[in-house]
Amino acid sequence: MKLSRPLLDDLASRSADLASSFLRVRQASLDLTAGLDPEDCVIQTIPEVSPAKWHLAHTTWFFEQFCLLEHGSSYQAFNDKFLYLFNSYYYSVGQMHARPKRGLLNRPLFREVLDYRAHVDEAMLALIDAHRDDGELSFIITLGLHHEQQHQELLLTDIKHVFFTNPLHPAYTARRAEPRGKSPPLEFVCRPGGRLAVGHDGAGFCFDNETPRHDVLVDEHEFGNRLVTNDEYREFIEDGGYRDSRLWLSDGWSRVYSDGWNRPLYWSEDFQGEFTLSGWRSVDPAAPVCHVSQYEADAFARWANARLPYETEWELAAAETETHGNTLDRRLFHPTSLSAESVGPVHQFWGDVWEWTATPYAAYPGFKPLAGPVGEYNGKFMANQIVVRGGSCATWADHLRATYRSFFYPHDRWQFLGFRLARTAAR
Repeated sequence: MKLSRPLLDDLASRSADLASSFLRVRQASLDLTAGLDPEDCVIQTIPEVSPAKWHLAHTTWFFEQFCLLEHGSSYQAFNDKFLYLFNSYYYSVGQMHARPKRGLLNRPLFREVLDYRAHVDEAMLALIDAHRDDGELSFIITLGLHHEQQHQELLLTDIKHVFFTNPLHPAYTARRAEPRGKSPPLEFVCRPGGRLAVGHDGAGFCFDNETPRHDVLVDEHEFGNRLVTNDEYREFIEDGGYRDSRLWLSDGWSRVYSDGWNRPLYWSEDFQGEFTLSGWRSVDPAAPVCHVSQYEADAFARWANARLPYETEWELAAAETETHGNTLDRRLFHPTSLSAESVGPVHQFWGDVWEWTATPYAAYPGFKPLAGPVGEYNGKFMANQIVVRGGSCATWADHLRATYRSFFYPHDRWQFLGFRLARTAAR
């Protein structure tokens, strides 16, 4: 993917804003870990989970590796060993410590990681000031800030799994009171088909996997007016959903048996309670069900005589709405029931839960990854994963847009993952 000259010029013209954004995003990571003790920050419960300390170090590594070492002529690495320890998957710049073993890194100490961050932040601010007209560098920094926002979400979902796994079930944050609403009836809204355009239009920042904008043929379809709720999912369970093989994809049915699935991750055995970042609470019947795999979402959809939406259907509907919802900005740290002020025929596009789609994660026609090592950011993962859309209660609102494509393996459950239903229009 080659950046357009207008975008590069725009990025260069906003260098002062870039320094401000850099400080804001970097501070947000520290704020999210402020209530944690060092002992909390070194635990890895499953291979998908990374310790909080590693997230703080890796996001710093990104700026050191791709900005300071590439563009800072006199910069020396803070610690050469960190370049190996905190690389994630960028083989083009070197080898890395194995992902499943990040929880074994008792050293460097947590305070040393904070020193690393402070050292790199100081050097980055000097670099930004010295390269005010460098659009290419400004883009890499902007990419790094969006990358750090992704890790801020991972930090929250990972510490949730760490605290859930601990028999003491500590709380990450005090619970904030939020009104429990009453979901409107689940209805299907007719959406038109035709030859329509999806993908990023080139205005402002985007990840390379959102490009290029292209035409798709979309059938007329019916789109769920809201997310599937806890109460509806509990009905699926009580109707034997986890015992009926006819509802399940083969790989999903294997997971039901091998992993003992019979309810969403973090639900209690009686289906009445759920573990949250503020500890255990009763399940809100009207809130979106979350922490379910794509296999579970697909089985529910089949049980409900529906299907999961395609990502193009989701994007076209979401593009007609404003990016507003239960995102990290609200600091509720958990999906909530539909608010009374919600307007329009379709709700809950933004925040609450990432929405599983029926679309495998693959390249758009004509896709080209970013040039250089950062080209490993997205393209290399375009196999065996499923597109999710819309963000969650742990995603910042300014990180989202209708074209944003994230992705997870269909068995993943530790993220805030939920779904809505769709149906193909009768012919």
